[in-house]
Amino acid sequence: MQSHTQDPATSESRSWFEAYNRLQGAAVAFGEKIPIPEIVAIGGQSDGKSSLLEALIGFRFNVREVEMGTRRPLILQMVHDVSALEPRCRLQDEDSEEYGSPIVSATAVADVIRSRTEALLRKTKTAVSPKPIVMRAEYAHSPNLTIIDTPGFVHKAKKGEPETTPDEILSMVKSLASPPHRILLFLQQSSVEWCSSLWLDAVREIDSSFCRTIVVVSKFDNRLKEFNDRGEVDRYLSASGYLEENTRPYFVALPKDRSTVSNEEFRRQISQVDSEVIRHLREGVKGGFDEEKFRSQIGIGLLRDFLESELHKRYKDAAPATLAFLENRCSEITDDMLRMDMKIQATSDVAHLRKAAMLYMASISNHVGALIDGAANPAPEQWGKTTAEERGESGIGTWPGVCLDIKPPNAVLRLYGGAAFERVIHEFRCAAYSIECPPVSREKVANILLAHAGRGGGRGVTEASAEIARTAARSWLAPLLDTACDKLAFVLGSLFEIALERNLNQNSDYEKKTENMDGYVGFHAALRNCYSRFVKNLAKQCKQLVRHHLDSVMSPYSMACYEMDYHQGGAFGSYYKPNQASGSGSFCFELSDTARDEPMKDQEKIPPKKSKAQETTPGKGGETHITVPETPSPDQPCEIGYGLVKKEIGNGHHDGGGARKRVARMGGSRNIEPLRLQNGGGGFLFGNTDNRMKSSSAYSEICSSAAQHFARIREVLVERSVTSTLNSGFLTPCRDRLVIALGVDLFAVNDEKFMDMFVAPGAIDVLQNERQQLQKRQKILQSCLTEFKTVSRSL
Repeated sequence: MQSHTQDPATSESRSWFEAYNRLQGAAVAFGEKIPIPEIVAIGGQSDGKSSLLEALIGFRFNVREVEMGTRRPLILQMVHDVSALEPRCRLQDEDSEEYGSPIVSATAVADVIRSRTEALLRKTKTAVSPKPIVMRAEYAHSPNLTIIDTPGFVHKAKKGEPETTPDEILSMVKSLASPPHRILLFLQQSSVEWCSSLWLDAVREIDSSFCRTIVVVSKFDNRLKEFNDRGEVDRYLSASGYLEENTRPYFVALPKDRSTVSNEEFRRQISQVDSEVIRHLREGVKGGFDEEKFRSQIGIGLLRDFLESELHKRYKDAAPATLAFLENRCSEITDDMLRMDMKIQATSDVAHLRKAAMLYMASISNHVGALIDGAANPAPEQWGKTTAEERGESGIGTWPGVCLDIKPPNAVLRLYGGAAFERVIHEFRCAAYSIECPPVSREKVANILLAHAGRGGGRGVTEASAEIARTAARSWLAPLLDTACDKLAFVLGSLFEIALERNLNQNSDYEKKTENMDGYVGFHAALRNCYSRFVKNLAKQCKQLVRHHLDSVMSPYSMACYEMDYHQGGAFGSYYKPNQASGSGSFCFELSDTARDEPMKDQEKIPPKKSKAQETTPGKGGETHITVPETPSPDQPCEIGYGLVKKEIGNGHHDGGGARKRVARMGGSRNIEPLRLQNGGGGFLFGNTDNRMKSSSAYSEICSSAAQHFARIREVLVERSVTSTLNSGFLTPCRDRLVIALGVDLFAVNDEKFMDMFVAPGAIDVLQNERQQLQKRQKILQSCLTEFKTVSRSL
């Protein structure tokens, strides 16, 4: 345990060591992953890793507890300095390459390590942390070594700690020890047999051939009393059959006295323990041991010499690769600084920013159009959404008024863009056809019917049922239209993130089309807001359009047209069925695997087929005899009637190519006969009389007629109006007007307002700070590069 002399070999080792130590400090401070040869001490809890470090460095400083002591990796840079008669320890500042003031007291060193560890663990709310502490220890009795001390393996978490702590420690240690440029210093207590080693398998997972693993058996003095003869000693020291052929384990023992002693006394105790172990093997074991084979593997002093020489050898071997790495990294940082300078300069170049921002905005708009037209990049499996995910993320749950769980075809597939849009359209159709005209009370029917009858004319029943159907359509179909617009707006709104990802993928190094705008947070926020506002405006406009279509379909003129088509067996003689081609040419493929397992028969109620009576158009000269109470009250008997009324429903006349006229003419004088509705098969009576059968028949007929009117309104709306309106109202503007709308919002402003998106308060300071950090990193790495070149040339 003597101090190093200043011979040429020691000077060479010191030069390499200092160069690598400075590089290591820079790597930790700046997060650089530099392949520096390092020694990583690993092993189970209480196997003696921290105590071994103290023995190697020559003084006590570490934190020891009954349970786990090391909770953060400690990078210990041991520097042999003949002028340091007392240890000088300096800890590297957190997140900086600077070292603090020297700490002389060993107790103060332990306190600082403990306080830093506890502060970080409180901040991260964890039991252990992979962020290392870097300590430089200069001492006349230290070797030139750098060793990373790690938390010890444990089987079970300490009481009050997360149950995942053992797994976190194992994962952290594997991460630290896995890089091939690192040497593993694996410690295991001598009381553990080779065949039952707890952590040997974990080491094999990291280094299967043990080509970079040094095995150290700690607390070797506890094993000595178990040896009886030379054969037992030699078999144990060889570890034959348990370690690889090229693995030579070291056996060490440390002083058991943990009382406070001077550094000189501590080093004397270490030397004394080494001597006592050798003396016991020679004199306390029958036949001694094979000194020629195993003597060089026993004792702290020999282990220290081996580690120092091995690390020095690896430093020299790694020098060419380290030089190449530093040159490449310095070049990359120089390029980063140039880009940062350009970005800082661009903050004052309005024309350049406008051009770059316009190109970027146009690129995003084009990607949105491509996604609508069926582009499948990026992967839909990652970026698409199922129907259930769309409902959850949009906050729009079930369709209003629909009790069934609407599952359109391909509901379980992850879709986006035009495909997701079409799926929502089909979902709307399913929801619309699942709604029937709701039941109407007799009082409501009486109020509507008698009011129409009181105005005269023979279309009281038809007009009453049409009014009931219109009221139901406003109440039940209008909310569906609003929900459809909201769902489609969510689908289009989701395309912004996908367009950003698509643009990022296409702006790779080999296919760069637009300038990098990542750092301009204000511009990205403004672009996102403009896009969101554009989609919301489309949704608002579409709601107005489809509501207008609903009002148009419910107008008497339109009802006359579709009623005429219906009676003539026109386009609406058959009803829409999901998954089949409809009258408007819409179609849908079911592509998911659940198609055959989830039939669509329960997704909507198909309107009933028209009966023969419903399809028959009354003759032009047909007469209807009605009797209406003198005072139109549902509770009075029917005694007074109106005269004959002629109805022309089916055979109207064309007038100049216009729609068919419905002419109702009053004829004759009043009669007192009971009214007969020849066309409907019975009278309509709502009074409290003996004609209940006729009353029930009239009420049922009006409800049935209202349901047919409602079905025809629904079908005209869905098949002729809404689908095409939603496509032209949402998709066409996204293809044709998006880039113009975004451009007007973002760029049709003066320069001062435009620059607010790029030069937010403090933005210039942030850029300047980033540049200063890059400049600092470049300076440190360039200094390390120069030092490595100098050392390489001198040696």
